[in-house]
Amino acid sequence: MDGITNVPIAHLKKGEVNLGTSIMAVQFNGGVVIGADTRTTTGAYIANRVTDKLTHIHDRIYCCRSGSAADTQAVADIVHHHAQLYTSIYGSAPPVATVAALFEKMCYENKDQLSAGIIVAGWDEEKGGSVYNIPLGGGMFQQPWAIGGSGSTYVYGYCDATYRENWGEEQTIEFVKNTLALAMSRDGSSGGCIRMCVITKDAARRIFIPGNELPRFWEGKEVVGSSAGVTAQVPGAAAAAHFFKQYLAPPFRPSPKQSPHNLYNATLDSVLPGRVGLAANPLVTLLLRSGEQ
Repeated sequence: MDGITNVPIAHLKKGEVNLGTSIMAVQFNGGVVIGADTRTTTGAYIANRVTDKLTHIHDRIYCCRSGSAADTQAVADIVHHHAQLYTSIYGSAPPVATVAALFEKMCYENKDQLSAGIIVAGWDEEKGGSVYNIPLGGGMFQQPWAIGGSGSTYVYGYCDATYRENWGEEQTIEFVKNTLALAMSRDGSSGGCIRMCVITKDAARRIFIPGNELPRFWEGKEVVGSSAGVTAQVPGAAAAAHFFKQYLAPPFRPSPKQSPHNLYNATLDSVLPGRVGLAANPLVTLLLRSGEQ
């Protein structure tokens, strides 16, 4: 326990509070779907597991925030103020493009002082649903879908291969949910839960997916057999445990005629009749080869 209680927390928490993040927005027929993970970090320390990175700007306009938590909150608050002021002066909601331009202006003019990556998405009478990506540095790009944050680098290929135009609401929700779950499974700075918001002409509807209900993908349960060209279950845990405990644990030392390779095959034959073969478990094959040297 001493090794746990004496962990230097101050060292782990070095650095500013950061939304090392996975954020996303996707346009569909009738609106947009935005989403984000919920992890906030301070250095290696997880400061908040349920952060809300989807920030309300106007009734039908939201932004997704990545980068420094303090910077993005300050910028979002200022743009929110100007959006409400626009409504007070003109009597109508601002276009999504106008709000995105405000974000762009602030991020560009203060790019040397800010760490802020923003995705602005929403619905307006002029364009319907629209998505604007404002990465670090202050550019502005209208796109049918946009992803950002540290987790985005792991899922660009998935998005390119999966996204289709003219999706409906449910298909878009599923796409955003799966993409964020994949990013969170690979990026150490993303995690927690998934928050989404569906923005249409009629409403902005929130969706929350807790961590224990995230989509699950390949979890290492299967490997591809190199000889048969089929997917086979990894040889049973009972067989592997029996082999390593019986033949590789000290003080047992096999004779030259009892190579680990042959012993493992014999063990599998006795425990798993009709097995696919040693090629079905490349990890064990590698371990055995190293043991024979």
